[in-house]
Amino acid sequence: MPELPEVEVTRLSFADRIHGARVESVRLGKPLRWPLGCEPARLTGQTVGPVSRRGKYLWLPLDEGGLLLHLGMSGSLRFAPEVPAPGLHDHFDLATDRGVLRLHDPRRFGAVVWSPSLDADPARKLLATLGIEPFDAGFTASYLHQRLRGRRTPIKQALLAGDIVVGVGNIYASEALFGAGIDPRTAAGRISLARCQRLVDAVRHTLQRALQVGGSTLRDFRNAEGQSGYFQLETQVYDREGQPCRTCSAPVRRIQQGQRSTFFCPGCQRR
Repeated sequence: MPELPEVEVTRLSFADRIHGARVESVRLGKPLRWPLGCEPARLTGQTVGPVSRRGKYLWLPLDEGGLLLHLGMSGSLRFAPEVPAPGLHDHFDLATDRGVLRLHDPRRFGAVVWSPSLDADPARKLLATLGIEPFDAGFTASYLHQRLRGRRTPIKQALLAGDIVVGVGNIYASEALFGAGIDPRTAAGRISLARCQRLVDAVRHTLQRALQVGGSTLRDFRNAEGQSGYFQLETQVYDREGQPCRTCSAPVRRIQQGQRSTFFCPGCQRR
């Protein structure tokens, strides 16, 4: 699933090029998770504003309202002056005078939804439960410690939930917990303030590094220019079950948490 680094890398790969473009037509393919919410012809003639991101959502402002996009489990965006005829999994085309923005989504869990603004429904409702952005100044050890207080769920699950901090997906949660030296099975409410500081630092470091190398391409992720990410080539624990830890040489373990694979080093990470 595309997470914060992949969504931000995607945004950066086309935001400048589409800013100021005029919409010429809209093509809808098979239904996505939610309906568009307006007649496609309503978007024709409008100008695209500065593209922004909130969590794993992208916001494309227009003269009247805007489009909230989500890549779902397997979606990717492509923006190019010319694109081939739409294939089976190409479900949305926004044709502009600078190129076509296309959503490709084999599993159709993605979405393109029109909203009057970010502060109005449906965008307001979709974004209402999102936690703080990991690079916001408010994401501090004190904030994290307070939000974790009393939670019995494992810390990895608390990170994935997205109501405390957004964008720490499965790969990045495993890597950040390794960086902080915290066993992913530790009850969230037991994480001390000092360990919260290490975890905040590790989350930011992990996500920043992922952004620098273009995100992670495990199967088919590409940015809007068709380029892959390379973070998966330098993970410390993720997808390295049985291999020696790069720090202590203990075998990396894999367990299941909430139907997701968790990777950790039993030698470096403590409860």
